[in-house]
Amino acid sequence: MTRRRRALLLLALASLLAALAAGSVRRREATLARALGPSRLVLVTRVAVPAGAPLATARPLLRPLPRRFAPPDAVASAAALDGARVAVELPAGSVVTAAVVRAPGTAVAARIGPGERIAEVVAHGDPGAVVAGARVDVLVTREASGTHAGATVLALEDVEVVDARPAPPAASDVDASDARVDASLRVRVREAVYLAAAQTFARDVRLLVRAPGDRAAGHAGVAVDERLR
Repeated sequence: MTRRRRALLLLALASLLAALAAGSVRRREATLARALGPSRLVLVTRVAVPAGAPLATARPLLRPLPRRFAPPDAVASAAALDGARVAVELPAGSVVTAAVVRAPGTAVAARIGPGERIAEVVAHGDPGAVVAGARVDVLVTREASGTHAGATVLALEDVEVVDARPAPPAASDVDASDARVDASLRVRVREAVYLAAAQTFARDVRLLVRAPGDRAAGHAGVAVDERLR
């Protein structure tokens, strides 16, 4: 047998084996598809997102998923969730369901650990910056009492905002631009008690937003009295 014929024979044999292998793969895929049943499109997160973050930050995309494995309330359209936020932390690759999404303006179901509480505070702050996921410092201004001068103190540092929404201005606000927010803060029990007292007895509570990634601490308790000292 000449080299040419041998090469043609080997080529034909390779083509036959490739065709047989492709046919086998197609049959296995068809068998698997029949076993899994029909699929449906679901919304899946591309990146991890923390609780309270806008759904858009998850960069969701549509992926096919067998119906038998898809959650009954799986979401299939990002357009229907414009402005929505996630109620719990979602890892990358999570199927977005109606149970983990909250509409704009609704409260978030925050995960809290042992000893933690969610404290509700109405305070002065920028509604555009005091948002879910932000971290803030809490300033409390006390009224003067007797021989004690009124003072503003840095009461709490590096507090997580779980949820926030604009609040109507206080009757005592002279400047209408001095906006207020109704914020849910993740704090320890002692801090929650302090904030509840501040809401009742303090003259003013203010939230200062930290820069992203700024977790420095150590200035709590710094105070300036009404004499600016």
